[in-house]
Amino acid sequence: MLKKENIPQDYTTYSAGYQLSLTMDIQVYIAPHDPVRLLNQLLEGLDDKKLLSTYSDQGRNSVVPPVIMFKILVYAYMNRAFSSREIQRLCQRDIHFIWLLNGYPAPSHHTINRFRKHHLSDGVMEDLFDQWIERLHALDEIHFKNLFIDGTKIEANANRYSFVWLKSVTKNESKLHTKIEKLLQQINEMYLTTYQFNSTQPLDVLESCLMNLKQRVIEQSIEFVSGKGKRKTVLQRQVEALEDYIEKQNMYLTYQERIGEHRSSCSKTDVDATFMRMKDDHMKNGQLKPGYNVQIGVEAEYIVHVGIFSSANDVTTLIPFLTSMESRLSNTFERVIADAGYESEENYAYLKENHQKVFIKPLNYEASKTRKYKAQLGKRENMAYDELTDTYTCANGRVLKPIEVKSRESRTGYRKEVTIYECETCQDCPLRSKCTKAKEGNHKRIEVSKKMLSLRTESLENIQSEEGIILRKNRSIQVEGAFGVLKQDYGFRKFLTRGKVHVTVEMLLLCFGYNVQKLHNKIQNNRCGQQLHTQKVA
Repeated sequence: MLKKENIPQDYTTYSAGYQLSLTMDIQVYIAPHDPVRLLNQLLEGLDDKKLLSTYSDQGRNSVVPPVIMFKILVYAYMNRAFSSREIQRLCQRDIHFIWLLNGYPAPSHHTINRFRKHHLSDGVMEDLFDQWIERLHALDEIHFKNLFIDGTKIEANANRYSFVWLKSVTKNESKLHTKIEKLLQQINEMYLTTYQFNSTQPLDVLESCLMNLKQRVIEQSIEFVSGKGKRKTVLQRQVEALEDYIEKQNMYLTYQERIGEHRSSCSKTDVDATFMRMKDDHMKNGQLKPGYNVQIGVEAEYIVHVGIFSSANDVTTLIPFLTSMESRLSNTFERVIADAGYESEENYAYLKENHQKVFIKPLNYEASKTRKYKAQLGKRENMAYDELTDTYTCANGRVLKPIEVKSRESRTGYRKEVTIYECETCQDCPLRSKCTKAKEGNHKRIEVSKKMLSLRTESLENIQSEEGIILRKNRSIQVEGAFGVLKQDYGFRKFLTRGKVHVTVEMLLLCFGYNVQKLHNKIQNNRCGQQLHTQKVA
């Protein structure tokens, strides 16, 4: 009979044949020019007071010091490891992570996730990232001169079909109000009450009416019934209907509060995420997915600021992005370079007031160079303008005069003045069909914001100058190149955390690692201090 052999859980019992050796410093196995040495050296100089303030003086201390935990996370994101379980595995097996731990045991994935979620939020990660940018400035890598801005959409960690649309909520709420008014009318007729529904404060009258009906139930000793073969009283049906209406009204108010004024949807599983159109469409049918609009500012190939927005449109993100950056960094950038998606009178005016030179490409810049655009007779740009008389002349030689000045307000609250020009007459004009879509009897009208025209002309002159051509070329190389590295090379296409606060921490960790790797590459390639690419790029 064969004897059964039991394998013990402690595998060191099998290592009796190995020779005992002295512990050796593992850094001899790490190359002198390895980026982990650069990261360890530079992160030692950061002020960690805000990070340490997130820990309590009471209770058990953390096994791994917070500063080392931060180094571990930055180095993990630098090496395309975003999952807490993957980072735990690297801390147990990878010699670079073991060296960073400096003799401390590898943290568990719970510890890593808890540190990222609870100890880097509330402005801690922003503080460390801004210190790193100031350190790059001290190293003469960042000059606060040229700020290249661009945005991309990254998918949120939310269910793809958990959408809540503001339009649907408003529509269903309107139907609910009709039902409520009908029910209150019935109650008023039956019990001689005077309940009046107010759509601005819908819950007050509903709760008051419900209390009244429940009091009647107690006075009449009515027992509520349910199930097959049971007949409900009219009072029970009214109470249940009111309770259902109050629940639905609360739900609609909650959804409206979550969505806010400046977006059209949100996700049930990540309320800060908005449904946006992504470039990588899993259904291949243009389906919307929950995501965030990620904005970054780049100088000298380093990411100097990050902004996370719930609105899909880039034009409304520029001013909050710049305001946030100016409040956190020690200097203001001299020039702002962005693509046509950021053009608006409000953005132009803000940059003008901040004394920043603007290089924003007009929305119609590419189209205006085509023959088709120049052949469109109804375009204001294709009409002759007389500055002295403040009139436009159409292709048929008829004059458009200013008839009215209106004030328009944008969704962000910005007010602009628009001058309306009207043609003297479009009657019997052979070019009418090519010039205007106005109904018969009406004349051609155009709306012009003179302030916008002046600011756009200034920006157009800037981007067409020799300096502007170099900066436009660098914008596509530096900021779009940064997104290319983050999304394609690093494979970062979806957030792991939920909520705007935690998503911001995750993005800043990624950009922190990107900047360390960029500095390492510049040092190794003798490119330190290089701000712009001046050579011709194919």
